[in-house]
Amino acid sequence: MTSNMRPLNSKKGEVPSHGRENCGVSDQAFHGNCQSCDGVGKPSYPRANGVSLKESGTCSFSCDHANALLVDVPKGSPARPGHIDSADCGQHAKNESCMPCNDLQQESDREQAGDTLDDLFFFNDEEDDDIDWEPSARLAENRWFCLNCTMPNLDEVKHCLNCHELKGSEVAAGYDVFKTHIARAALVSADTAPVLVSTAIGFDERMLLHSEMEMKPNPHPERPNRLRAIAASLAAAGIFPSKCALVPPREITKEELVMVHTSDHVESVEQTKNMLYSYFTSDTYANGHSACAAKLAAGLCADLASLIVSGRVRNGFALVRPPGHHAGVKQAMGFCLHNNAAVAALAAQKAGAKKVLIVDWDVHHGNGTQEIFEGNKSVLYISLHRHEDGSFYPGTGAADEVGDLDGKGFSVNIPWSCGGVGDNDYIFAFQHVVLPIATEFAPDITIISAGFDAARGDPLGCCDVTPAGYSQMTSMLTACSEGKLLVILEGGYNLRSISSSATEVVKVLLGDGPSYGTDAAAPSKEGMQTVLQVLDIQQKYWPVLVPIFASLQVQAQQGPTSSNYGNSSSPSSVSAARTGQPGRPRAPLWRPPPIPASRLPQPAS
Repeated sequence: MTSNMRPLNSKKGEVPSHGRENCGVSDQAFHGNCQSCDGVGKPSYPRANGVSLKESGTCSFSCDHANALLVDVPKGSPARPGHIDSADCGQHAKNESCMPCNDLQQESDREQAGDTLDDLFFFNDEEDDDIDWEPSARLAENRWFCLNCTMPNLDEVKHCLNCHELKGSEVAAGYDVFKTHIARAALVSADTAPVLVSTAIGFDERMLLHSEMEMKPNPHPERPNRLRAIAASLAAAGIFPSKCALVPPREITKEELVMVHTSDHVESVEQTKNMLYSYFTSDTYANGHSACAAKLAAGLCADLASLIVSGRVRNGFALVRPPGHHAGVKQAMGFCLHNNAAVAALAAQKAGAKKVLIVDWDVHHGNGTQEIFEGNKSVLYISLHRHEDGSFYPGTGAADEVGDLDGKGFSVNIPWSCGGVGDNDYIFAFQHVVLPIATEFAPDITIISAGFDAARGDPLGCCDVTPAGYSQMTSMLTACSEGKLLVILEGGYNLRSISSSATEVVKVLLGDGPSYGTDAAAPSKEGMQTVLQVLDIQQKYWPVLVPIFASLQVQAQQGPTSSNYGNSSSPSSVSAARTGQPGRPRAPLWRPPPIPASRLPQPAS
């Protein structure tokens, strides 16, 4: 790939201005916040030192995490974005440009070294603007990044301080076993003969090519190894391919996408295939393969939903990326490009489902999904997430956000007031809010936006849900739509946590019972307060909640409920903190924290 990048329709040697009319690409291809044109949510060229476009030449970053890290990017370096030559990989429609798929191995090599976020690593809590920061003048101390959770550790530390993973251990090592099984898996589609299995998996290797290309001194948490780790776990558990069928991949069409997103948004994502790398927001990247990966993810989710509604399979698991629930009608953000769950919901309705339930247990509120369906009473959206009065990313999802117009009451938000939330609070909320409303709604299919970043050990979520907890929640939802259940991967950045949690979820889809029962789900004090708040608001829309609210009020008054959790003291809690006005989008979803002084190795006395 050439390093002499220039914008489409520009002359060689031209340096495009920030003005939207002179950007060199269409309005839809300029993401982020341009200081001159105020383009929000559209692709920008990477920025460094306040310059919106960054030279794409060779970086002097050393890929060895154990050595000192130095990024040599001259301040005010000339901007030279540009076009990339494409090759026909044999997987795409005629006249469609795509980078060679044999770049997969090169991407894998980069992944081992660590794709990074240098311009977000050194930050000042009191000032987000790093316009005057000069990477070439900043030399980081010797450190290594955990391959499991991406957190930084000093060289002297042999086990990650966040997840206790051994330095250098390879979590996704079993992926090659999964890869060899792909050719032997049974295929299920609308055109194939009926299969003997009831669970379908959606996966395609080209989604691994979506990765951050710009070299930075710390890994991006939304990385290809997330899929590899889950796939390796499914193979090790004997689930794939013997117990599951595989859905043939296809790229979603523009006609399907514009049912969810604006045509401008769809075009802005599509244009990224002509750029070496670009950013929609400071933490939402794209490369030349990202448009293809996003269309594959949405296409797999749509086809899985259709197969489930039509009865070809009973349920399915979409092992896809990039994630989707932050992608709104007209913007990409929070690592998300297209909204996979929304696309799946509309595909299900096209296949005959009249009512669709979406349960989002990602630790972050699915602001994009809520926005898309907030006026639609045929789609019920229920989200359980950290909120903390709007100070946790993305700042939306308060309990009083109930939908608009005909959709009032069809957005149900369960906003946790602090970190550390565990199995009992989630299951308690399921018992007293999620299931009563879902049963009353009587959906034809249930879609789970299954982010596993509320899992124990996640560097962004800082919560405490276990694989058994996810297993139980999945089992509880199977009865809502006669077992028609589609699980779509969203977030989750601790590879051990997401792989074990996803495997337990798929076991439930296959018919295994949950890991434990629900009788002992006693909430924390904070969990009880949140559930009561939600019931108080939602009972006017769902009368089934009235007696539940009254009963819990009595229960809460009869005896104190001990606090089972508090604000996490994990080193990653620094990245979870946000400031500003409640209910407004925050700083980027992910800003890697420095190593707190209290966690540094102490000199021998």
